[in-house]
Order: sequence, then structure tokens, then C-alpha cells
Amino acid sequence: MERLGIFGGTFDPPHIGHLILAAEAADQLSLSKVLWVLTPAPPHKHDQNITSLAARKEMVLAAIFGNPIFEFSTIEIDRPGPHYAVDTVRLLRQQYGSRFELIYLIGGDSLRNLFTWHEPRLFIKQLDNLGVMLRPGETILMDNLENNLPGISSKIQWIHAPLLDISSSRIRQLIHERKAFRYYLPREVLSVIEEKKLYI
Repeated sequence: MERLGIFGGTFDPPHIGHLILAAEAADQLSLSKVLWVLTPAPPHKHDQNITSLAARKEMVLAAIFGNPIFEFSTIEIDRPGPHYAVDTVRLLRQQYGSRFELIYLIGGDSLRNLFTWHEPRLFIKQLDNLGVMLRPGETILMDNLENNLPGISSKIQWIHAPLLDISSSRIRQLIHERKAFRYYLPREVLSVIEEKKLYI
């Protein structure tokens, strides 16, 4: 059976850290495909200024171009909000049926807060596995997670990668402050940012 990785985010902008994580997940979890699911307006970021959907889509497409394992998904763009992961997984399950195992990819920080997500128990139930990317030296208190989400331990597959201490918010700040940022981004994404004069 083929294994499908689901990699969601606002990708504002997508950076080399995202690409490293997606590539490591594909390798370590033997994924046939990694879906990059662009979220139009995340419920937990409703009070933040987010770059236009069109610009973010162009950046993601530029970032993943040329990698046959990476695929852009419009699963959240094509439906009205709010966009919850539990609904995205349900729709992907309907779309792919039993041909694929579904593995949702998140970071260790998201795992710790997973019990605060919308319908987290149903979200976990619908998944075959949860691919969790840990930062170097990061530990997770599994007892706490099990108390809030019974059975989650059996779904987790750990991904170990040389994660960079970089974030999209930090890159936006660097660009705005006219400080060095270009090497945090794939050249193709940098070109989009410069062409559209984003984050200045």
C-alpha cells in the first residue's frame, strides 16, 4: 500500500526548513507522495496579517517544482473556511480511499498542543499515522498526551532531521528590516518575493 504524507501550513513564505522536513519525512517514512496543503486562513492565526493566497501559492509551487514526490494540494483552498485538519483528512480519505495510508506531518510543538485542535480524537482516529518532526534535543512527555488523547502513541512515527532554527515569521522580519535572509529560501521562492516585493 502506498503512503501519503500530508504537510499543511500557511507557508508564508516556504523556506529551506520546510523542504528539508518534507524530504526527510518522505525518506524516513517511505512516503510515495507528500501533499503540500496550503491553508488559506488558519483559525489560530485569524488576528495575524497573512500574505495573499495567490502569492503564497506561487511561492509553494516554486519551492516544490521539479521534485516528483512533492505535490501541491488545493484541498483547503477549494472549500470555505474555517479550515480544520480533521476535515482535511476526512476529505483526503474520501478522495484516496483505501489505496493510500494517510500520514499527517507535524512538528513536536504542534504535537504538544494537539489536544487543543478541533476534534483532535477524531483527527487521530482518521489517520493511519502521525509523522512527528522533533527538533534536536526536543523531548515529548507522552504520558500527558496519552491522558488527553488515548491511543495516540501507537499512531506516532518519529522523524529525525537536522532542523534549522528558522521560521517564516523570522524570515518576514529579516526582509522587513532589510537584513540578510536570502540563504534561508530556495532561489525560486526568493525570485517570487523580489518580483512581488513581499514583506518589505
